[in-house]
Amino acid sequence: MSLSEQLRGAGVLTSDEARSRVLEGVHRRVHQRIIEEIGPQLSQGLLTAQDLRPRVNAHLQLALSEETTPLSLADKARLGEDIANDILGYGPIQAYLEDPTVSEVMVNGPDKVYVERKGKIERTPTSFIDETHLRRVIDKIVGEVSRRVDEASPMVDARLPDGSRVNAVIHPLAIGGPFLTVRKFAKEPLRVEDIVANKTLTPASARFIEACVVGKLNVIVSGGTDAGKTTLLNVLSSFVPGDERVVTIEDSKELQLRQEHVVSLEARPPNIEGRGEITIRDLVRNALRMRPDRIIVGECRGGEALDMLQAMNTGHDGSLTTIHSNGPRDTLSRIETMTMMAGFDLPVRVIREQMSSAIDLVVHLTRLRDGTRRVTHISEVQHMEGDIIIMQDLFLFDFSMGVDDDGVYRGTLKSVGIRPHFMEKLEDAGLKLEPEIFEAESFGRAMVGRR
Repeated sequence: MSLSEQLRGAGVLTSDEARSRVLEGVHRRVHQRIIEEIGPQLSQGLLTAQDLRPRVNAHLQLALSEETTPLSLADKARLGEDIANDILGYGPIQAYLEDPTVSEVMVNGPDKVYVERKGKIERTPTSFIDETHLRRVIDKIVGEVSRRVDEASPMVDARLPDGSRVNAVIHPLAIGGPFLTVRKFAKEPLRVEDIVANKTLTPASARFIEACVVGKLNVIVSGGTDAGKTTLLNVLSSFVPGDERVVTIEDSKELQLRQEHVVSLEARPPNIEGRGEITIRDLVRNALRMRPDRIIVGECRGGEALDMLQAMNTGHDGSLTTIHSNGPRDTLSRIETMTMMAGFDLPVRVIREQMSSAIDLVVHLTRLRDGTRRVTHISEVQHMEGDIIIMQDLFLFDFSMGVDDDGVYRGTLKSVGIRPHFMEKLEDAGLKLEPEIFEAESFGRAMVGRR
């Protein structure tokens, strides 16, 4: 009797539901058999990466051929691919991790897998067998970077070998979970030409930012969640001259610098006893003893903002970092708040004087409704007037140009026609920008966001 006939005879389930149940049963049995056969070799490191795939495939084909459940060639092929992905990759989401059109994978429990393509979220037909299956994939990911996730530590940040960012939350925090989020990174870091082609920047603004980085100005990249801050920070870091010593500091390694002289530091969470934690702030303080020409912090989230300001004010010009915020002015407010989190009772005016002295430029990114990520503000931090930090927008995104028939914004980043105060510093460094970069461009209506 064929598989389809057996399924129709079940009576309780529909043919598709019964077929899915039978295939899941075969998946579990074959997967378990292969783990039992080659698991000891995996745990003892007896198989190299080159030997692993053919060994798994051989065991897989043998196990499928000995299955008593009638299977079509298509079913065998699908099961073989799924089980191989479980053992060699990351299970059902492996195909999306390899898909270059997918920028993010979101697993909301074993039955709901979403992906982001071109800035839009869509649900996929993919699912995990059960919670245990999903947990096994999560444990594999976090185990590869010596992290752990359990009831004592139910949240974890990790990364894939290619640098993609991973966050996982399990029970008891995840109701209906576990939840897994993977933000993919391009195998090849984006170049400035790529973000100009994507209209994140214009050629003129890209040339201006490049001069600011080469000229060792302190630059903050700000924006909301998933606005592209780390991607832009990667591009900005590519402008750093190759003869400088760069120290990068991150929660989970994401930056992909191409320079030769780069020292990468990664924070460490506490162990199971609650000891051994190394924070971003600890690493920033340590970096000052490593003779850096530049310090690049993947993201400032707390008290490390004070140490970053101190570094910028004590000879480590050209430092770069990212901040979560809603705009350039809000970026300074966030830094002020985070500086207070350092535990020192500093007067607000002192903090603002530190910021106005340390920070030269804020580059703000926004993820627009059409799914694109654009730089909407490039703003200079000038000086203090009373208790207020004076900022001046140099480039602004022209929203007044509207959207096209596909809902994509027509606007571009335009110069407001003002030369920054730090031009003399750039010229002293031998960097001369074409006057055309700062020529005022017409806006469809009054400029929004002037400060």
